[in-house]
Amino acid sequence: MKAGSRYLKILAALITSCFFVLSCENDIREVNEFMKKQTAIEEGNDVTSFMSQDGKIKARLRAPYMLRYQADSPYVEFPRTVHVDFYDDSTRIESTVDALYARYREYEDKVLLRDSVVVINIFKGDTLRTSELWWDKKTEEFTTDKPVRIYQKDKTIYGRGLKAAQDFNSYDIFNITGTVLTSGKQLDSL
Repeated sequence: MKAGSRYLKILAALITSCFFVLSCENDIREVNEFMKKQTAIEEGNDVTSFMSQDGKIKARLRAPYMLRYQADSPYVEFPRTVHVDFYDDSTRIESTVDALYARYREYEDKVLLRDSVVVINIFKGDTLRTSELWWDKKTEEFTTDKPVRIYQKDKTIYGRGLKAAQDFNSYDIFNITGTVLTSGKQLDSL
């Protein structure tokens, strides 16, 4: 009888443990959904933002639409064009930047400009056109490794890769691929 009683206790323990195991089963989709991080997104329309340094306005950014993502590495996205005016010390616009898309990485203090990027130096009239450009706000420089075109009064310079001051007063093209003399008129098309 002791063997039968012992057998029943083992059988009862086994059946009870099966209920615990079966009752702890989770749907993998529910677990994945629960574990998924939720990113907070702020939205803005008709955005105007000013950047100042030592009490002086250095730049004004305008965009019709902005998204700010509160993630591990927060960033701001301008998916519907962006325009930036850069000011000199007399608060005159010295250069402008336009792009169809921009993304500002807050921790790096860098802006990626993409799609039909145009930089114009107002005083000299030089115009840069490229498909992608990085703007480093700390160093106040533009860089790219993509093809570039620089339109000047008397010529157009073609190249690949560039480093330039954000006022576009000076620039270095890494690999010049050609120069075309013009009659003094800049072309608006790429």
